[in-house]
Amino acid sequence: MLFAHDTEVSLATTAALINTLPGASNSGTDELSTPEQLVTFLDRFEFTGSRTGDAAELAEMRALRPRLRELWTRDEDGVVRLVNDLLSEADALPQLVKHDNWDWHLHATPATAPVAQRAQVEAAMAVVDLIRAKELSRLHDCAAEDCEAVVVDLSRNRSRRYCDVGNCGNRANVAAYRRRQRGA
Repeated sequence: MLFAHDTEVSLATTAALINTLPGASNSGTDELSTPEQLVTFLDRFEFTGSRTGDAAELAEMRALRPRLRELWTRDEDGVVRLVNDLLSEADALPQLVKHDNWDWHLHATPATAPVAQRAQVEAAMAVVDLIRAKELSRLHDCAAEDCEAVVVDLSRNRSRRYCDVGNCGNRANVAAYRRRQRGA
């Protein structure tokens, strides 16, 4: 493990949330377009605390995605400014907590805060760890030319190039294999 477990989970969750944007998947559709899809997403990533599963909550989560996407596109100073803005807007107050099946980890919002606010703060707190460790390069775009998804590379040797969304790694490997076969 390179980072604390909650940091890695938050980074993966943030990337998955961003990758629900239209264009990030091969389908080209918004993968977070109904309250039911939001509930499925929140369940998949074990979001605890207050959840309404309604259209307003869906709208807040959808509005958060482009802001979080900026964490992958800005330089270090820009990421720091954005992280500070995200934390400040939410009046984040980090605390150690232990609940459900989770051991000690950080929360910076109350469990009653709106889910989009909690997602915003968890993403910002996870990126704080990357900034402090000088590891922002672990956030990058998928290497597939036809993909707009983001990647969190938590591999030890920083070798992850492709997203989990569109089978991009498999498609690239098959294409490389076919090129080698044609050249042989």
